[in-house]
Amino acid sequence: MTEIDLVVRAQRTLIGDEWHSAAVAVRAGLIVSVAGFDAEIDARDDVTLADDEVLLPGVVDTHVHVNEPGRTEWEGFTSATLAAAAGGTTTVIDMPLNSIPPTTTVEALLLKRAAATPQVSVDVGFWGGAIPSSLGHLRELHDAGVFGFKCFLSPSGVDEFPHLTRPQLFEAAREIASFDGLLIVHAEDPGALLPHGGGTHYDDFVASRPDAAETSAIDSVIEASRATGCRVHILHLSSAAALPSIRAAKRAGVRLTVETCPHYLTFDAASIPDGATQYKCCPPVRDAANREALWEALVDGTIDLVASDHSPATVEPEGGRGRRLGACVGRHLWRPGDACRRR
Repeated sequence: MTEIDLVVRAQRTLIGDEWHSAAVAVRAGLIVSVAGFDAEIDARDDVTLADDEVLLPGVVDTHVHVNEPGRTEWEGFTSATLAAAAGGTTTVIDMPLNSIPPTTTVEALLLKRAAATPQVSVDVGFWGGAIPSSLGHLRELHDAGVFGFKCFLSPSGVDEFPHLTRPQLFEAAREIASFDGLLIVHAEDPGALLPHGGGTHYDDFVASRPDAAETSAIDSVIEASRATGCRVHILHLSSAAALPSIRAAKRAGVRLTVETCPHYLTFDAASIPDGATQYKCCPPVRDAANREALWEALVDGTIDLVASDHSPATVEPEGGRGRRLGACVGRHLWRPGDACRRR
């Protein structure tokens, strides 16, 4: 009786950084061998992809908001992980907000694991949260198994996950460095954000969250890493203006990694129609030249990875106030006329 459950054959199979013609054998959900395309392998199922199809490793998405428990009506682990599997994502790492409670204590982590365990269709891991009340207790979460600690440097948009001040950023970095953990940062400087009075013009919104908000915050993160030795990661980089500082920090040996998102690599501000709330995200989609600079930085390795920042929500705001919210690219929510509510 055959021991191989499935063989997938493809003329274009990505192995390492190169394309090969190959046959991939799977047993009990695990790849057990990679052979030549025409290799004789006795398997229960033998699938050959079409010439215009490619065989890729499963995607690891390190930036996903599942929202369960507490906001499961936005999306829970069943929906999130089935959708991930359907799209070829085999691992997701869940952010510590928007769940209630947020993953800022061991107890909250255990609640989230209990909610996830009977539902997941792909591998799932969890980030912890660095908020003012969790500082001094981060080692406990690290030892319980979180992959690192997310913080905001500007208001997060949910009351249960407050942002860190600059001194608290350094405090978190010192604490996390003591056990060689990872600090991941939503890097926008609240002091550089400008009032946004509403209206339908996308350019007005972008102007309220200028490049300086990102560059200033990223400079603080770099300084905190340099001072403490903490490993740091910049989330959803949108501003190419920060690339010179990032490149210089990496050359100097700062323990820094950076991600961007598909929406920053795809859209540009000039192409976004007025009133198109689905494009409103924080930090914002910027101009075409900025987009091309992000692509160049991804190709040359300045930007280390691309993550989705997936986080859907219902059209109704929490609390049943009856005012509609629109989900947007990057899945940040906003109330028309308000500043972007980062989810």
